[in-house]
Amino acid sequence: MSNALDSYIGAYSDRFGFAFDNDIMLNWYPQRIMKLCQEHHSILELGVGHGFSTNRFSRFFASHTVIDGSPSVIAQFRENYPDSPVEIVESYFEHFDTERTFDLIVMGFILEHVDNPQQVLEHFRRFLAPGGRLFALVPNGESLHRRIGHAAGKLDDMMKLGQGDLELGHQRTYSVSRLTDELEQAGYRIVRKEGVFLKPLMTSQLQPLGLSNEIIEGMCTVGIDYPELCCALMFEAQVEPT
Repeated sequence: MSNALDSYIGAYSDRFGFAFDNDIMLNWYPQRIMKLCQEHHSILELGVGHGFSTNRFSRFFASHTVIDGSPSVIAQFRENYPDSPVEIVESYFEHFDTERTFDLIVMGFILEHVDNPQQVLEHFRRFLAPGGRLFALVPNGESLHRRIGHAAGKLDDMMKLGQGDLELGHQRTYSVSRLTDELEQAGYRIVRKEGVFLKPLMTSQLQPLGLSNEIIEGMCTVGIDYPELCCALMFEAQVEPT
């Protein structure tokens, strides 16, 4: 079941070429969600990934379940965070089933990986409790640094998957309009659109600058209001009443 998923585990380490970007975004967005959702108690998370969000959510919410189809990724998380109280379910997202509902469902950088994003979005609608909130995060192919690269003639197609995307197993990239359409077609009402990490230059150009944590935090804070320019999009949605 997991051979294909396990093949990407090399990109989920500090040796990955875009670990700089990942560290920023994957540490930022859990903090942002927890700030927005302090009154909620149960959370269902799709994907363990690097483990940053899973570790933080498991210590913040009273009940935390995460689904992942890769035994290698799960084992890596258990090794890195042996004291995490999270409940991990080994399953493909499309096969997951439970009688429970959750206050929050977080799809943190998941939709770009799956074969059929619409199927996943529709499948998980029924696991949201009444008034529950879905947070979907995806890479933004129209980010500021990609726009600049395109204008400078360095990037012929802003939406083209890069080497980092391929190493992570991405099947697509997103824009504000694409994520909006996918959520609405799956029966969700979007209530918030935010950006994650307003990055003006390529990673190789930013890293030598030795930016302070305060500057990086500022780039993330300013990016909240400019999703169309950020490295990633974070949309909050609720189920449309029937």
